[in-house]
Amino acid sequence: MKNNGNKLLRKTFFTFLLQLVIWSVSLPIILWIITEVVSRSDFQWLYNISPNLYYFSKKSFYFLFSTVYFIIPFVVIWLLGDIILLYRLLKRVFFFIDAISKASKEIADKNIEFIDLPPELEELEKQMNALKRESERNEHLAREAEERKNDLVVYLAHDLKTPLTSVIGYLTLLRDEKQISEELREKYLSISLKKAEHLEDLINEFFEITRFNLSHIPLEYSKVNLTRFLEQLTFEFKPMFLEKNLNCVLKIAPDTMIKCDVNKMQRVFDNLLRNAINYSYENTTIQITAEQIGNHLSIKFTNCGNTIPKEKLERIFEQFYRLDTSRSTRSGGAGLGLAIAKEIVELHKGKITARSENETIEFEVSLPVL
Repeated sequence: MKNNGNKLLRKTFFTFLLQLVIWSVSLPIILWIITEVVSRSDFQWLYNISPNLYYFSKKSFYFLFSTVYFIIPFVVIWLLGDIILLYRLLKRVFFFIDAISKASKEIADKNIEFIDLPPELEELEKQMNALKRESERNEHLAREAEERKNDLVVYLAHDLKTPLTSVIGYLTLLRDEKQISEELREKYLSISLKKAEHLEDLINEFFEITRFNLSHIPLEYSKVNLTRFLEQLTFEFKPMFLEKNLNCVLKIAPDTMIKCDVNKMQRVFDNLLRNAINYSYENTTIQITAEQIGNHLSIKFTNCGNTIPKEKLERIFEQFYRLDTSRSTRSGGAGLGLAIAKEIVELHKGKITARSENETIEFEVSLPVL
């Protein structure tokens, strides 16, 4: 914008300078022509009107255009012309200032679709219209984010209440039922524990929201055996595999090493595997593959499930965005898992992408080999 302003300033100044030069050159020519006409005129028509007026006019014209050689009229007329040109210049400058001032107010005006400036400010007009569109887009995104956060509070408040009500209910039964069987007591305690653990997960999500907003946390790099890392991860998820009768296949070369922040990268893989389980068809296979491609290590999580539409796939890594709008309390979270995974991967100078077609969902994490 600064370059455009300088360009306009130069153009306006040189236009004024050109007009001044033309005026300064043309004025003596005009006066010289007038002098020639006056010097050759005999003023006879004026003598017929009044001899006194004839002699007075003739002497006056000769004095102005012959004796003093038009210096006095030249200076007076030239100064008047300069004042007029300067006035026009200032008028033009203030016209531009007023136009820009008005346009700056229109950036935030939702009733005005496009900003219109004089032709000389065409580049500035394009930039201000682009700024207006960007401002409207940011406002729209901020409004969407606020709406998602409000929905999140409502959803989590409901989700917190549901397991808490169950825990209170079963504990009340245990307290009031004096002659309850050991088997039923064990069942109530098991359900209460499971609901309490789910309640803990939901509370942890609130902490994750705070941590995510605090953003960049320093990484603590260490060298880790990725093969054993993923083997341990799949082992820990066995109970969840059994619930949907899923099979997990791990394809990775023995003793594949990687340098990363182990705790944070565990969070990434945990989120991706949990996501694969939640959105997999029952009795299908989840495949985890890892291979080195050039100077990057590619880790893919592939599962069989409903094809994710393109418009949802483009937003899948946004904060608080959930594919499952029904909010199942069994598998539903705050919609932060993939957003946090993306943040962590990018902190490692890597990249995370998602693809989905023909009832296959694939997430790929690409990390540099350090």
